Amino acid sequence: MRLRNPRAIVFDLDGTLVDSRADIAAACNHALVAAGRAALPEAIIAGFVGDGARVLLARALGVDAGSAEIDGAIGPFNAYYAAHAAVHSRWMRGALAVLDALPPLPIALATNKPRQATVALLAALGATRRFGSIYCGGDGPLKPDPEAITRALLPLGVAAADAWVIGDGVQDIGAARAAGAGSVAVLGGFTEEEKLRGARPDVVVVSLGEVMALVEEARR
Repeated sequence: MRLRNPRAIVFDLDGTLVDSRADIAAACNHALVAAGRAALPEAIIAGFVGDGARVLLARALGVDAGSAEIDGAIGPFNAYYAAHAAVHSRWMRGALAVLDALPPLPIALATNKPRQATVALLAALGATRRFGSIYCGGDGPLKPDPEAITRALLPLGVAAADAWVIGDGVQDIGAARAAGAGSVAVLGGFTEEEKLRGARPDVVVVSLGEVMALVEEARR
């Protein structure tokens, strides 16, 4: 499918721009151990990422997201993660190149990650000022709710119909579709390819290195 020329692009963070799985796993395991549970392998925890900290912990603990056990785990998780958000996290392949190439096209960030950890991670990577708008978990509804996209775009003055959402998760694709934005799925993140393609994104790319070619094609 040919996407329309974008007036802004909204990026997901974890698994799309940044490989943060090791730091997320460390924070999750800190919370598990604090709750008297055994730590889990990083690969297992990575599969739980995408729907916010509360759901991540629910999956790791094997309980319902409304469980009181989550209330006791979320504090240790948030505190540890905010203090250790960028110990191992690194840019995904092609991320810096595309962030450098896109301006003056406005760029926003819409993540389900808690704001405190998001701010700490972006600051450690020297990336805070790259985004004209940053929407985080706790600011409002989480993706796939379309409000995450529309509110990320609001400070940029761009309607969702004139924007693309780029992410590695089904949440990103669902939020884009619900908001009326174009969607670009990036393989190689936290979501298995079959599951990501099953979300029916408008376009699938192997890496972020393909994004500029998509933008140039849409401009023609």
